[in-house]
Amino acid sequence: MSAAPTGPAQAERLLERARTGDEAAFTELLDSHRGELHAHCYRMLGSVDDAEEALQEASLRAWRGLSRFEKRSSLRSWLYTIATNTCLDEIARRPKRVLPVDLAPPSEGDVAPGEPVLESVWVEPYPDEALGVPSAYAAPEARYELREAVELAFVAALQHLPGTQRAVLILREVLAFSAREVAEALQTSVASVNSALQRARATVDARVGERSQQQTLRGLGEDSVRELVDRYVEAWESCDIEAFASMLAEDATFAMPPLSSWYRGREAIARWAAGWPLSGAWRWRALPVSASAQPALGFYAWSDEDGGFRPFALNVLSLDGERVSDVTAFIARSPRAPSPESYERYPEQPVDPARLGAVFGRFGLPERLE
Repeated sequence: MSAAPTGPAQAERLLERARTGDEAAFTELLDSHRGELHAHCYRMLGSVDDAEEALQEASLRAWRGLSRFEKRSSLRSWLYTIATNTCLDEIARRPKRVLPVDLAPPSEGDVAPGEPVLESVWVEPYPDEALGVPSAYAAPEARYELREAVELAFVAALQHLPGTQRAVLILREVLAFSAREVAEALQTSVASVNSALQRARATVDARVGERSQQQTLRGLGEDSVRELVDRYVEAWESCDIEAFASMLAEDATFAMPPLSSWYRGREAIARWAAGWPLSGAWRWRALPVSASAQPALGFYAWSDEDGGFRPFALNVLSLDGERVSDVTAFIARSPRAPSPESYERYPEQPVDPARLGAVFGRFGLPERLE
């Protein structure tokens, strides 16, 4: 979360200057809240691109409406109200974001990857380190840590809520606004807020595991997590099916947006990996990074044409103890291959510039490895 202005007096001076039309003062005020507002829009919308657009629109609405800000609430609360309602407008216009596991049943392990979904329907990974999501609660009464609330499973679960329930759960349980503040922001009653919160909790609890990834990572410790990730990389770079499968939880999943195909279970995933990515047809390299507050790896596939390793997919790992429970591999190759069979040899398809920026550039990963 971005730091607040130097103090209340400085913030008040900036606000008064902004209310007289000083755009630089408004920008300075907004910048002190921009990071947390961006994360809020991402939780609401499940997409970094959509969050950036929503925050831009919310900033414009705030600037235009600043003369009407009556200081009955804090500036922060007022900005969250505008950002939340901007996101609700976006939710009403766009299809919800999902992960492949929410869209179709799993494929059998001996079935090749299918074709992609070309529409923008996928939940996107979040560059938590680049945008500075802190390891903390927004307030002591919050139910979720700020980093827990950008984990893939949590954000994907939020997308299954109606817009108002989504807003209520995030404002109450992540950001710790009071029921009265949330009711005012959404122009409804406290009773309606409390009812929406109960329904939202039930939906999210049913879709998210008992332990968050933050709890799991703390339980393992940094050294154990690093060792686990290193073993995962070694298994892929050596195309060692047995080593890879041994790291998977029994009911693990492996998904690959924009492909709608996904696989469930250690045995099925191992069969699929042996037939395609770990068949020995491709050489792999990987770089560790953090995405959605989880361990992640930027995978690169060797290209004879380029004489180097080209970006292929950002693998976001979810852990269950010392096992990998879920892998979501966000692929950076073109979703418009010349034939359905081309997706069986997806590492040979061209890099897609837009997807490259979204799944490699945002995370500080290079565009090529030698």
